[in-house]
Amino acid sequence: MKKSLSLSFMLLSILFCVCLITANLLEIKVIKIGSLPLSVTAGMLVFPISYIINDCIAEVWGFRKARLIIWIGFLANFFVIAMSQLAVMLPAAEYWDGEVHFNFVFGMAPRIVVASLIAFLTGSFFNAYVMSRMKIVSNGKHFSLRAIVSTLVGESVDSVIFFPIAFGGVIPFDEMLKLMAVQIVLKTAYEIVILPVTIKVVNYIKRIDECDAFDVNVSYKFWRIGDL
Repeated sequence: MKKSLSLSFMLLSILFCVCLITANLLEIKVIKIGSLPLSVTAGMLVFPISYIINDCIAEVWGFRKARLIIWIGFLANFFVIAMSQLAVMLPAAEYWDGEVHFNFVFGMAPRIVVASLIAFLTGSFFNAYVMSRMKIVSNGKHFSLRAIVSTLVGESVDSVIFFPIAFGGVIPFDEMLKLMAVQIVLKTAYEIVILPVTIKVVNYIKRIDECDAFDVNVSYKFWRIGDL
């Protein structure tokens, strides 16, 4: 009987969760893009990798496994955020003078937390769904196109949800639209640039795991986490 869990899947799953947690921690800093009059959060350095891993998992093992890892990533992220907020609320030792800096990094506003978690969950499921459906329609061909389109859809949904919830009423609407557009374009460009590496990884895993799932008769209900 073929193993239901491979070493490749386990490693990608761990990397997926690490990328999500890292991206959330890096979101605190806003970085400038060269000499351009544009800026993005530092989470941009890592977050797109989670979508690339999502593509790999959906392509090799199918939507069921992608759904599983999305929920695991969500719960891991929630746990880190919850523990961070608890640490912020607990009184600091009298001799420790790093309270202000610690709270600045880990004391995320509740609306930022809610926006981040909802946007990630929704965007990731859209990404996996588009990847899965396009694979069936194309009969397994055109992986590059599927990876780019699924990322574009997932990142767009993520940004459309995150920014209004996180910054609505805080920054001007036109600036918010600009931020959303920049994030979507740059994250999709990230996917395109790293696509040759993604293709090699996917082909390698398919070969060593002898797996290339097609999601025929699969339920796309996001809550059916036990359906493996």
